[in-house]
Amino acid sequence: MPRIISRKDPATFKTLPLYVEATPDGLAYQSLGRPLNFSEMLERRKPVELPDSQRFAVELANLGVSVRLTLNWQGREYWLLVRQRRLDRGDVVLKLISGYVPAHELNLPLLTAIQEVAEECLLETSEGWLYGRFGDTWLPAPYEGTLKYREDIHFRLSPLSGAARPVQCGNLTLLERPRAYVHAPTASLQLVYDLRLDLPKEARQPSLLHVDEQLENGKLIARLDHSRPDLYLIPLEGGRPTAELLTLRQGQLVAASTRGLWLAESFAAQDGWLVRDERIRWNDWLALQNLTPKAEKPEGIAFSNAPAHSPQVRLDTATAV
Repeated sequence: MPRIISRKDPATFKTLPLYVEATPDGLAYQSLGRPLNFSEMLERRKPVELPDSQRFAVELANLGVSVRLTLNWQGREYWLLVRQRRLDRGDVVLKLISGYVPAHELNLPLLTAIQEVAEECLLETSEGWLYGRFGDTWLPAPYEGTLKYREDIHFRLSPLSGAARPVQCGNLTLLERPRAYVHAPTASLQLVYDLRLDLPKEARQPSLLHVDEQLENGKLIARLDHSRPDLYLIPLEGGRPTAELLTLRQGQLVAASTRGLWLAESFAAQDGWLVRDERIRWNDWLALQNLTPKAEKPEGIAFSNAPAHSPQVRLDTATAV
């Protein structure tokens, strides 16, 4: 049975619209105007037309962050993806861990990214849940009042090599050099951080579970469902993705079906600073990576991910572009 592990008041969330200037050498953003609540931000997320993908100046609705998280476990590496039903866009996708950057963290989006890892990616072992650290900083434990966390071991986050082109907030160059793109369909700027997650050797029978929030009766409700962990792994070979999709349950890697699977737009082709697609099919993404789809096993559970035709708006401060 799904278990409620947190309740939040969405009225506390505020963000800021952006003014963005891009050149072939770099991108800079700064806040513009007054803080917006979530509904006001959604009103601004309308498609923008930018004929030059390398050089432009534009007003955008919001700043979002994503984390391309590489799990290091038992000598192998995996990308972590989460499953999300995006009611505002009428689809179901696998996406990177992501979130909207609140107004007070606009100049420190890495902090938002780390918090999103703590909120969306939960690590359970046979003896309890794991805290996490980024360098010398403990990650928040947003479900500490509900879940039993271990005091003896923890996982570690660390930065991987960043993008080649710099991104600035005002005159401040962002550390860890996130990849940046403007998502034209939603008029938003997205920063993608490359981080590594190392599991301790003492973590026995680990399971990975994703927690997302939904608006119910004016509150953001987070539920934990062991029957639907909703966190998936793409194995890497030599740092490159493969054509497999797995889950990790009690220390066992289980193959997942990719039939009908879509990936979020961060996996789509990027032209200069622009991403123009809402999503990309799994097999189309494999083609971009020069990978061949693997044959499906009959027992695989297929995704029901065909985009719907009547999108609905969901208030969800934990999920970005």
